[in-house]
Amino acid sequence: MLFDHCAQCQRCCNVDAGYPSLDITLTQQEEKRLGSICITTRCDHLGDKGCTLGDDKPFGCTLYPLSYNPKKQNFYFDADCPLMDVYIDSLSDSKSEASAHMAKVSRTLAKLEVTDLAYLQENYAIDKTYFDLKKIKPKKTKPKKSTQKATL
Repeated sequence: MLFDHCAQCQRCCNVDAGYPSLDITLTQQEEKRLGSICITTRCDHLGDKGCTLGDDKPFGCTLYPLSYNPKKQNFYFDADCPLMDVYIDSLSDSKSEASAHMAKVSRTLAKLEVTDLAYLQENYAIDKTYFDLKKIKPKKTKPKKSTQKATL
């Protein structure tokens, strides 16, 4: 599975020495539930097998390794994540784990664009500061041939 590698890598849940602490951006609901999450060196919620928060993980962490610019409605990928090439290539397969991840975060993003746009803007601003973001270019697909005959 694509994201099984995350539990081994854990790069996204650590801040290298010499870098400022990372305040995880939280939605309004997450802030009420979790208070705040700040990674000084290693996330307090990181266990041997990955995030210990499970389904309660903040959306910004679920979104990762993607970043979303709400103003331009573009997706970006953190180039430091070793899954970048595999993830992007897998998006062409609608049944892949990458496609399922993209669909899941897209549904949440659509809701947040209505309910918590300030969160999305703040999250993207922080992502631009901390991550080496590369724009995800859509895969070119061949247009489907029409099965209907043209009428004159």
